[in-house]
Amino acid sequence: MKPRLLANENFPRPALVALRAAGIDVESVAEAMPHASDSRVLEHAAATGRWLLTFDRDYGELVFARTVPAPPAIVYLRQGTYPPAWPAEAVLALIDRAEFVAGHLVVVNGRSIRRRALPATAAR
Repeated sequence: MKPRLLANENFPRPALVALRAAGIDVESVAEAMPHASDSRVLEHAAATGRWLLTFDRDYGELVFARTVPAPPAIVYLRQGTYPPAWPAEAVLALIDRAEFVAGHLVVVNGRSIRRRALPATAAR
């Protein structure tokens, strides 16, 4: 079963469209809850069981230091210069490794993937 995703406001629209075209269930913060706080976005991802896709590193601090409820996974894509299709390609590759991603903050850049286990929450 493919995970359901929540794309943060900073997730590029072309990548969002590409994921949807690939048959992935992706909700967009920009479409569904524009200008929501980071805490609210995390709470929504946790409550709906969606992986959070973001270019914003603040989410790690919220779940590890401030104990905001963690979603099933957070995929933090390190911002840099990348082709427009890269975010969608990176996420699709992670979906194929869902067991590696589930329960973790996964940091992805063009050369590496790192992960850290998320704090346990009732939402998972």
